Amino acid sequence: MSSRPPGTTPVPSIHVRAALTWLAIFPLVTLGLVLLGSFAEGWHPVLRALALTVVIIPLAVYVIVPRLLQLYAAIVRRAHRNG
Repeated sequence: MSSRPPGTTPVPSIHVRAALTWLAIFPLVTLGLVLLGSFAEGWHPVLRALALTVVIIPLAVYVIVPRLLQLYAAIVRRAHRNG
């Protein structure tokens, strides 16, 4: 017997969360590096990393990862209904 209320999705494993976080971060970092490329060419690498992470981390944590988790939950719910 399940201890979860009906209609709820189990919390994703740490491995799923890590994969979804990577899926959010990698494209954002890639795009950020391309956009910063010529603009910040002469900047010290630490300053470039700071500028990049100031934008990327909040965007990933507050926008992209929550949406990916919602998408994952919808996929899991659909799989349980159909399977």
